[in-house]
Amino acid sequence: MSSAPSSTYSAVTLTVNGEKHTLTVDHRTTLLDALRERLDLTGTKKGCDQGQCGACTVLVDGRRNVSCLQLAVAAEGREITTIEGVAEGDRLHPVQEAFLELDGYQCGYCTPGQICSAIAVIEEHAAGWPSAATDDVRPEAGPPPLTPEEIRERMSGNLCRCGAYVSIVEAVARAAADRSAAKEVAA
Repeated sequence: MSSAPSSTYSAVTLTVNGEKHTLTVDHRTTLLDALRERLDLTGTKKGCDQGQCGACTVLVDGRRNVSCLQLAVAAEGREITTIEGVAEGDRLHPVQEAFLELDGYQCGYCTPGQICSAIAVIEEHAAGWPSAATDDVRPEAGPPPLTPEEIRERMSGNLCRCGAYVSIVEAVARAAADRSAAKEVAA
């Protein structure tokens, strides 16, 4: 007795940068491939295709995600933000501005993943999430100072083959400081 093989394709609706897209994808299609090949959002880069370089980092429900390891079918119902969706119209995101002002890029290949990761790093830090570099992880200690060591640890999943790390750390620090200053003014 043999049963008919089940389909290896599904229709999924992905919400990317605030816009819904319905696609029929092979169950093995990664989010990275769906973004680049099906939705023509090529800002997200394919680097190692093994989750080790961070070039494909996007935000999924506001958290960092290496899209080469995420299946597109598992992203249904989640809010996906790519580098194309971080700016507000013609106004760059503060992290993008800091990267430009402080030369946090060289060839630019890793920059989209670096920026998406940095946006999440700043939010994680502000929420009080510790890192492996955090000395005092007790909740009552509050967020640690966002030192260069903290930033390097938190950004360690994103590689830059050009070695722009010094400028990247400076850009993340500036964007975090600008975020804190804006929150104080708003309060």
